[in-house]
Amino acid sequence: MTMDQIKKLREETGAGVMDAKKALEESGGDMKKAKAWIVKKGLDKAEKKAAERTAGEGIVYAYVHHDKKSGALLELGCETDFVARTDDFVNLAKEIAMQVTSLAAESVEELLKQAYIRDPKKTIDQVVKEVSGKMGEKIEVKRFARFRVGE
Repeated sequence: MTMDQIKKLREETGAGVMDAKKALEESGGDMKKAKAWIVKKGLDKAEKKAAERTAGEGIVYAYVHHDKKSGALLELGCETDFVARTDDFVNLAKEIAMQVTSLAAESVEELLKQAYIRDPKKTIDQVVKEVSGKMGEKIEVKRFARFRVGE
């Protein structure tokens, strides 16, 4: 395991130095296995944080499809205003708003169970937990509204 491997793993996952090093040690230097280890660790962190913390900050994100015929308004919560302003958090809001626009869901619970449009192997819940683990804060889809012309 080299410093370049640790650096590359950190850049790709957002993990800390020690987490990246441990992931590479646990995976015998295999980057793919190390990423999976970090994701698993991030998911574990996210679940623990969800039970203990409140997502009282966040953003409202508006997405309008390029044809101007559909769109969504999304409230995504987090713990601090600092995280709410990060590119990762704003990008997550955009991705979820696009999901809402593309695939109708009746509730937040239903949305979280949907397969993610960019990677059907993941659910929206898993995507949220991955970003939550990376950011080190609880992230929560609070509510959304979907709009479509004629509906």
